[in-house]
Amino acid sequence: MLLNEVLGGFLAGGVGGVASGFLGITSGGILVPLLVLLLGQDQHVAQGISLVAQVVPTSLSGVRNYQRGGHRVPLRWLIWLAIGFAIGGCVGALLATHVSDRALQWSFVAYLLILEAIVVFRPPRPKREDTTETSEDTPLPLAALAGIGAIAGWSSGFLGIGGGLAITALMTAALKVSQHRSQALSLAVTALPVTLPAALLYVQQGAELPWLTIVSLIVGLWVGTDIGARFANRVSPAKLRIMMILMIAAMAVFMAFKAWN
Repeated sequence: MLLNEVLGGFLAGGVGGVASGFLGITSGGILVPLLVLLLGQDQHVAQGISLVAQVVPTSLSGVRNYQRGGHRVPLRWLIWLAIGFAIGGCVGALLATHVSDRALQWSFVAYLLILEAIVVFRPPRPKREDTTETSEDTPLPLAALAGIGAIAGWSSGFLGIGGGLAITALMTAALKVSQHRSQALSLAVTALPVTLPAALLYVQQGAELPWLTIVSLIVGLWVGTDIGARFANRVSPAKLRIMMILMIAAMAVFMAFKAWN
């Protein structure tokens, strides 16, 4: 039983880490479905495990690899995203404790479908030959950055999925930041302990979490994120966007199937 928890946690963390590093969606978007599927955790416990595991800065390995590839994370953007994230996370976690597992699952599906539509119908700006990525250091609206952070934080606290998917999707679609830099920002935000308030609320509400699974999951996350980011630097932004669209669709189908049954 203990061996299954360790191996299941490491496998879930490894898969979630690779997806996180490669697509900048943060591991939570993958962890919750995997914990439900592989370890049979109910929705609330899976979300609590995901939030606690993400307090540890496992995504730093991915941020480092993105920066080596020339995709720098502006500190000003990071601060305002993090402020919005922390506020949204507390609101989401408080709301989640009053919602049934079935309602959370269908909320997850709806959230994924909305992001899918945003990514598909709001393509990123075309990159001109005479511009470089450093041109993206142009100041962005602080309210927009905080708003994106708040949406990501709400999804993290309410759905337990990390929130990085919203950051990547909305930074590229709404603010026209490049795919690679949006993914680096997503990982940088979740390297901060922004899920800590939401995780503490889950624990304080009496959620019984399997700590051995969480430890092995964290190890898998660190290893997987490093591997995923290394591969992402070798793939074009257009291909990464297509892969993200397919990943969101697959997650929505899986969670809809779980909610329906």
